Amino acid sequence: MNALVSTYASLTGRLDKLSDLLVPTLARLVFAAVLLVYYWNSAGLKIDGSIFSPSAGAFGQIFPKAAEAVLYDVTQLNIFQRLVIFAGTVAEYVLPALIILGLFTRLAALGTIGFIWVQTIVDVTGHGVKLGSLFDNNIGLVDQRVMWSFLLLVLVFKGAGALSLDALLRRRIA
Repeated sequence: MNALVSTYASLTGRLDKLSDLLVPTLARLVFAAVLLVYYWNSAGLKIDGSIFSPSAGAFGQIFPKAAEAVLYDVTQLNIFQRLVIFAGTVAEYVLPALIILGLFTRLAALGTIGFIWVQTIVDVTGHGVKLGSLFDNNIGLVDQRVMWSFLLLVLVFKGAGALSLDALLRRRIA
């Protein structure tokens, strides 16, 4: 029995060391496969010619009730709404790029988690999407967003891994 436990401990110890290399890299790969194009497409819908020119789609996505009240006329945007749309668009381009590159990964992942939950609040309060609940045998909005957040929490806690610009910078500084 001691030999079995010892063998198991040895194998899991090696797996622990391997997971420090693989888990963050795989988390970034899964992010790229599942969420990168989603966020970049969403950002693309928010601009009308340039990043400084928000589209009616952006107005409707982020401020649905206000946009509907003025028939999606982007000239009716106030400065706060313009700044929020600009910041959201930049975040949808920059944060995923940083995660993929593994540069400032922990901050980018944390920012993306914040973005996900602001997005969720807008979906529920502005678009009337049902939040759903956990542990109910239905995959709803909250289930999806919790999974996305968990994936990003791996990067917040583990960092980008050995195959990243963060690791390269760390080696150059040390």
